[in-house]
Amino acid sequence: MKLFEQLERARRWGEDERSVLEQARRVASEVIAPNAERYDRSGEFPWDNVEALNALGLNAVFVPEAYGGAPLSYALYLECVKIVSAACASTGIVYATNFHASKPLIDLGSEEQKRRLLPRIAEGGLGALAITEESAGSDATGMKTRFTADGDEIVVDGAKQFITSGDVADLILLFGKWSGIDDPRGAISALMLEKGTPGMSVVRLEEKMGHRASSTAALAFDGCRVPRANLLGEPGSGLATLLASLNKSRPSTAAHALGIARAAFEDMVAYANQREQSGRRVIDFQGNQFTLADLAGELALAERWLDYVAELADAGGEDFGLEASLAKLRASDLAMRMATEAVQFHGGYGYCSDFRVERLMRDAKVTQIWEGTNQVHRQLIGRSFRRR
Repeated sequence: MKLFEQLERARRWGEDERSVLEQARRVASEVIAPNAERYDRSGEFPWDNVEALNALGLNAVFVPEAYGGAPLSYALYLECVKIVSAACASTGIVYATNFHASKPLIDLGSEEQKRRLLPRIAEGGLGALAITEESAGSDATGMKTRFTADGDEIVVDGAKQFITSGDVADLILLFGKWSGIDDPRGAISALMLEKGTPGMSVVRLEEKMGHRASSTAALAFDGCRVPRANLLGEPGSGLATLLASLNKSRPSTAAHALGIARAAFEDMVAYANQREQSGRRVIDFQGNQFTLADLAGELALAERWLDYVAELADAGGEDFGLEASLAKLRASDLAMRMATEAVQFHGGYGYCSDFRVERLMRDAKVTQIWEGTNQVHRQLIGRSFRRR
């Protein structure tokens, strides 16, 4: 498609980046996409797909070289998320969650922590990010998980829910409140919890509408003892860690949504060119052309905005929270609209699981919910215009 070919050329990838993207596209088309329907039906964790990504070393693109990585640009990482997510949204969010859990450690961890923990991720380990609780969703300050100092250890008590890869992760970036600090915001702290730590248990795995192959766990912590050496920063510094990490994780979530949107658009165009009604191809009806034109424009604009956010990050910027929120908001709304229109284009076939668009519609919905609901993002963006 000429419009998107020009957009791709404007990105001016370097030689190493082009090589990574070519390999990612090959694995996505030859391994990940063919497995996607099977994993969606069974609900099994997509280990074959994860192993294929690990064989490419895709975790290494965001881990510094000193800790076993082969780092490339943030823009390159986002493009990899799009490619993987277009092939299988479940695998895409497993991959992106590795970044979400690791980036705060990369940016804010001590040298000892990074040397000890990051090589696991670079070698293909899985990460998880544990923030949400039953009474603390969009308002993370309502969390009740407690961290209590006990000599060289921290005792963790509490529970988390809706934790992507929580049952299989090698490292979990866990947020809780430090006992003895009364301020609900100032008490938030973060630590790295390692797989197999006694006292942590998986309570259940959620049965979800979409992303069925990506495990979503409810976790419990009962006297779970973690080395104090795994505390990220100081007690009470967790909220700053959380807010800083969102600047990078929200564009990543936007990339995941745009991967779904890309797949839905490609399926719409292919079907509209192949399917005939009343002796005419579906694409030859003017109303359908208008729909495709509108959606193509929205997709191109959302992609270009995400490119802009990536440029800010790669230039070393830190204050781009509103830009990140806008990227997540528009990309996820577009993913849902694109998938819905793709089902409509396919007619009755679109409502049947024989066609990928049925799965894409189910996968798209949660992108409007996680990483902050879109209502929250609209509030964040809207209130930025208030005069002081």
